Amino acid sequence: MKRVAILISGGGSNMVRLVEDMQRGGHPATPVLVASSDPAAAGLARAAALGVPTAAADHRAYRGDRAAFEAALLEPLLDARPDILCLAGFMRILTPAFIDRFAGRMLNIHPSLLPKYPGLHTHARAIAAGDTQAGATVHEVTTDLDAGPILGQARVAVLPDDTPETLAARVLDGEHRLYPLILRRFASGSRERCDL
Repeated sequence: MKRVAILISGGGSNMVRLVEDMQRGGHPATPVLVASSDPAAAGLARAAALGVPTAAADHRAYRGDRAAFEAALLEPLLDARPDILCLAGFMRILTPAFIDRFAGRMLNIHPSLLPKYPGLHTHARAIAAGDTQAGATVHEVTTDLDAGPILGQARVAVLPDDTPETLAARVLDGEHRLYPLILRRFASGSRERCDL
């Protein structure tokens, strides 16, 4: 049974889907920690309600000292001994030293069809470019932002009257289906790409 820790910054809807899936019978992984860069993140209460231990390292207390922030974040993570680390709406850039510690064991979900639109404002960028499809990507985390090996994508149509908000809502539905599927496969040892 693989041990999974999840990093969040906000409400944690993807985290909830991952935890709920892991808590179903027959899953090859179990959630051991949900940690946040914001002690007030709504996702921490949601994780606790699901029976998952939580921790927080307030990034604001370490402004300008990323190494100290990551050291504080690592303490509960290392205590939890995760085999896999999932980023689920974790809105902090991690240093290469942090990423290297979990090399080959860290996943992220990004709200675009990578390699298109790494970084922020993905839905507005897709609409502005006239794309007919958008979606989400689960990838392994590497030291290059949003550039690790792609494990799966979920596609949705971009509609003529879409706004960034309406497109984001449909993409989020795809994220909620994709991330649990990919984590389940990854925890079973599969790194083969699987698209929805």
